[in-house]
Amino acid sequence: MGTTVDDSCATQLIDGDGVFNLTGLDNFIKTSNMANTGLSYAVVAIMGPQSSGKSTLMNHLFHTSFREMDAFRGRSQTTKGIWIAKCTGIEPCTIAMDLEGTDGRERGEDDTAFEKQSALFALAVSDIVLINMWCHDIGREQAANKPLLKTVFQVMMRLFSPRKTTLLFVIRDKTKTPLENLEPILREDIQKIWDGVPKPQAHLHTPLSEFFNVEVTALSSYEDKEEKFKEEVAQLRQRFYHSIAPGGLAGDRRGVVPASAFSLSAQHIWKVIRENKDLDLPAHKVMVATVRCEEIAYEKLSQLRSDKGWLELEEAVQSGPVQGFGEKLSSIIDTYLSLYDEETIYFDDSVRNAKRKQLESNALDTVYPAYSTMIGHLRSKALDDFKTKLDQSLNNGEGFASSVRTWTQSIMLEFEKGSADASVRQANWGSSKVRDKLRRDIDSHALSVRNAKLSEITTNFEKQLAKALVAPVESLFEEGGKDTWLSIRKLLKSETEAAVSEFSAHVAGFELEEETVEKMQQSLRDYARKLVENKAREEAGKVLIRMKDRFSTVFNHDNDSLPRVWTGKEDIRAITRDARSASMKLLSDMAAIRLDEKPDQIERVLDLSLVNKTSAATSSQYTDREASVDPLASSTWEEVSPGDVLISPVQCKSLWRQFQGETEYTITQAIAAQEAYKRNNNWLPPAWTIMAMAIFGFNEFMMLLKNPLLILGIFVAYLLGKAIWVQMDVGGEFRHGALPGILSISSKVVPTIMNLLKRLAEEAQGNPAPERTEQHHSDSQIFRNEVSKPDSVSSSISNTGLSSVASSDGDGEFSTTNLSQRQRTNVSEAESL
Repeated sequence: MGTTVDDSCATQLIDGDGVFNLTGLDNFIKTSNMANTGLSYAVVAIMGPQSSGKSTLMNHLFHTSFREMDAFRGRSQTTKGIWIAKCTGIEPCTIAMDLEGTDGRERGEDDTAFEKQSALFALAVSDIVLINMWCHDIGREQAANKPLLKTVFQVMMRLFSPRKTTLLFVIRDKTKTPLENLEPILREDIQKIWDGVPKPQAHLHTPLSEFFNVEVTALSSYEDKEEKFKEEVAQLRQRFYHSIAPGGLAGDRRGVVPASAFSLSAQHIWKVIRENKDLDLPAHKVMVATVRCEEIAYEKLSQLRSDKGWLELEEAVQSGPVQGFGEKLSSIIDTYLSLYDEETIYFDDSVRNAKRKQLESNALDTVYPAYSTMIGHLRSKALDDFKTKLDQSLNNGEGFASSVRTWTQSIMLEFEKGSADASVRQANWGSSKVRDKLRRDIDSHALSVRNAKLSEITTNFEKQLAKALVAPVESLFEEGGKDTWLSIRKLLKSETEAAVSEFSAHVAGFELEEETVEKMQQSLRDYARKLVENKAREEAGKVLIRMKDRFSTVFNHDNDSLPRVWTGKEDIRAITRDARSASMKLLSDMAAIRLDEKPDQIERVLDLSLVNKTSAATSSQYTDREASVDPLASSTWEEVSPGDVLISPVQCKSLWRQFQGETEYTITQAIAAQEAYKRNNNWLPPAWTIMAMAIFGFNEFMMLLKNPLLILGIFVAYLLGKAIWVQMDVGGEFRHGALPGILSISSKVVPTIMNLLKRLAEEAQGNPAPERTEQHHSDSQIFRNEVSKPDSVSSSISNTGLSSVASSDGDGEFSTTNLSQRQRTNVSEAESL
């Protein structure tokens, strides 16, 4: 076994032991450039008896270099196994195959297995088979060619499909008998042999011509007529030019394997033959096509995966969309599919097409991640563009629904263009799923923005309503007017309807369904109502403080809202009743929510039960049953739903009791102030004292009448005492208490007397200095002080009362005992004045 540099050198394909030389065959195909010939090649084999000059004929006919027998060394086996060589100077590429001779003594008479195997191998791979035979064997029953032909025909039956092989009978060492006479005899012998060969049922009546094209030629003796032999061989050589063309020696051959798969095919055929199996050529052809097409497809797929253009495209698409992505990728795939088609064009069509689809599928699987990334970039970019454009439109004041429609249509159209640019011709991927996902993402974002905008608008209007309702409602509750809830209802209705109307204008651009808008409007109305209800509940928690403030305001201020001065003329009982009624009105307003304009009896029940208990008890409207039942001994109000109750009747009763306890001190202070004012402004002694003085002082009075000088002295003393009294403001000094008044007067007596004497002396000297005018003003000022001091006392007492009310608001409840004790203390202090 071996190869040479020269193409014509022979290579042993199968050795004498039947071992297939795969490495040698691959090297032969490579060096002979056979793999690139496709179907444009022919295989010519030669059979014949041993030492019949087969190798010599092949060497002269095809210019090969098969080993020839050395005639001087005797007739022995020269060719062992099967050898191949490339024919020189013949087109198309022709491969010569030299088989081991039959009837060789080296293998023995009974060892015909290798002969049959090699013959079957030659028939399976060759297009033309030369049958080398001696001229003198024609017509002889025991001729040497008879066993050979039987072998050929028998093994031919093991081919499931005939290849239409050309059998070229070469008659060696022809005699003077013309070929025209020899050929019929030879054909008759061949037909007899064919008819006598056992056939399978499928080919029982199949003619010889279905399997073989029989050709006959004759050559002169190489030893005796060498020149003539060479001349005839040269003529025969001409028949092998374009042998596979129509009309050529092998023009109607079948089941040819492409040259690139010849090595694989030959190896598989020999393996099947050696295993003594029948050779199914169609199945073999499919097998060879399958293996080779798979190899070629894998090779092209590997080349595609390492293609520079593909790798650059794959890398570029990772960072963002690539312009012309689909066309570039389709071109790369087309390149390798075309290369596959070129290399598999001669293989079985069904196998080739199937493997091409598989290659295309694998190639698409390879590039699909990049395509998916590209489509993902387009989707992301489209979604980002939609978000940006929508925000810009909304910031410019455009309507939400119209903006969404406009930009959705524009962005989807842009995505369609991008996906069309990224589409791969070989694939039917489409971008419908990604487009649907993009549409869902756009709709989802639009819905999210819509909800956010609507929520923002709703929040703004809720804040607007809170600003318009909370403070005014609180003010109305604090004011506690006659129609508090009527005013609140009017305020709620006007502000709510104004907000709802403005809200409807703001959401018009969203093109919401009418039902949805109505729900949102109702939600806004409910929110406004809830604000008022919550504020009412909040104010109900501060009702006691509000009641005390209201009581203090009404009790301590007159109708002109001026601070009240307790001079003794005021009717404290009536004022107290009015103040309590005002506080009770505030309590009734806070007892329940009245936003539905339903009538109730809360104010009447509270008035009769808390303020006017005596009149209620004697009223003819009250029956015995009503008088015996406490209307406040309940947890609910009649005609008021439980959800609208803020302060239950029982809680109202408890609050009123606490309210009365915390306002009694204010009333006591007012009473004490009145009594103190009366005492401070009453200088006359009691009437019985005056009567006693008149009775018991009658003698003294008569004495004064009888002594005018005494009366004059008394009058002068009175004037002097009056002047000292006014000058020293005795009344004012004692207003702060007896002890402080005595101490203050004692320190002023001497200076005052000295001042009076000095003035008298100056007037006696006729020098009425400005002091007289000043004295006049001083006297007038003293008089005014005397007149205003009682009011000051009253004001002081009133302020004391107000201070006591303020302190009572913060100090909580006072017991009745403490209040009585304070009243007695205040009365005693007023008496001391």
